[in-house]
Amino acid sequence: MINQERLINTFINYVKIDSESLEEKVFAEKVASDFREIGAEVSFDEAYKIVGGSVGNLYCKIEGDKSLEPILMSAHMDTVKPGKGIVPIIEGNIIKSDGTTILGSDDKAGITCILEAVRFAKENNLKYPTIEAVFTICEEIGLKGSKNLDYSKITAKKGIVLDSGGDAGKIITAAPGQLKLTGEFIGKSAHAGVAPEKGISAIQMAAHAISNMKLLRIDEETTANIGTIEASYATNIVPEKVKILGEARSRDNDKLKAQGEHMMKCIQEACEKFGGTFEGGLTHSYSGYKYTEDDSFIKEIKEACEKAGLTPELAVSGGGSDVNNMVEKGIKAVNLGCGMDKVHTTSEQITIDNLINTTKLLIELIRK
Repeated sequence: MINQERLINTFINYVKIDSESLEEKVFAEKVASDFREIGAEVSFDEAYKIVGGSVGNLYCKIEGDKSLEPILMSAHMDTVKPGKGIVPIIEGNIIKSDGTTILGSDDKAGITCILEAVRFAKENNLKYPTIEAVFTICEEIGLKGSKNLDYSKITAKKGIVLDSGGDAGKIITAAPGQLKLTGEFIGKSAHAGVAPEKGISAIQMAAHAISNMKLLRIDEETTANIGTIEASYATNIVPEKVKILGEARSRDNDKLKAQGEHMMKCIQEACEKFGGTFEGGLTHSYSGYKYTEDDSFIKEIKEACEKAGLTPELAVSGGGSDVNNMVEKGIKAVNLGCGMDKVHTTSEQITIDNLINTTKLLIELIRK
């Protein structure tokens, strides 16, 4: 039987430790200590030097049967704001915060369940593969930890990431890639009342470009959005510069590329029409991925769900996770639901049942 009291206490203790993005060090050291106690080989990388944080990604290797294929298990250590001074409250089957902060189940639920599954496997002398538990930093601010992971430390070719909403048993089979659009339209300033014809309005250029873009829902796999238009001029000045920030996402990488090219074409045509320029462009954030129902690893996860008494649910996501970067690096990674609900809000909560069921699922995934 899973030690439910220990599972809950671990989760409660974890969410009480502040770990907003870039400030994960104290929490990371606690997780490292807990994994050392169960015999894991623990190390950190130096990703913090790249992202400007306080600590690197955490690697915990639990040696298992060397005849079995190793497996990666992962979750992220950072939380969004407001995530300082969290006061968890248990009400029946629900754990929530006091309403002044987030709870931090995103993603401390995942870390808790991985730790308890390994504890169970060791205490019950299960036969299990080598487990490479990787806990990332800065996931919430652009997947920066997994982007800068030292992948040479990881030997597993398949892995589980616990970082999705939905009950235990939810399996994310596809998620989008993302392009970020950042740049500045540059026109020419002039007095808007005396000689407007001598100016080139950057706002007019931006408006023309954006109005010609296909935005929001493009198709069932693809979205695009302009989130920021920034300029500040007096009404009697033709605006010379306008900054814009936007994005495109798609679960189909070819569609993602096409959407990005379309947005840039609209920008180019606006510049040509009005005689201005654009400085900036697209940057690749991460690639999308898709698995079919017949994929061998998806089948393996579904079977583990059933052994754990859970009903597997296949779903697609509209957002990225550390899985995207891992897949891009050649690891067959899959994101699983672990019960986190209303994340990124002060109403965030999780059920005790989901903590238990997620742990059961992990045990069945490693049990051989």
